[in-house]
Amino acid sequence: MIKVKLKIEGKRFSIPVPYALLNLASLIITSKWLNRLINKAIKKNDSKFTFPEIDKKDLKPLLKGLSKNRGLILVDTKLKDGTEVVVKL
Repeated sequence: MIKVKLKIEGKRFSIPVPYALLNLASLIITSKWLNRLINKAIKKNDSKFTFPEIDKKDLKPLLKGLSKNRGLILVDTKLKDGTEVVVKL
């Protein structure tokens, strides 16, 4: 489970993101339907950029690697105004 901890103006928030939710999001991101929808929206704005097609086989090793490295801190930032963000596996 990925744990996102925020501290903003003295208030603390903790957002747990289970791996099942990440797997579901990866299925949605890799769908051809979503890719066509995004590229149509980009084409309407007359942009030359196209959203690349992502293959499910490319994301599976990434998600497995995330679940194997539990406890790893990905992001740990502290700003001058007191805002803190910690992302931990």
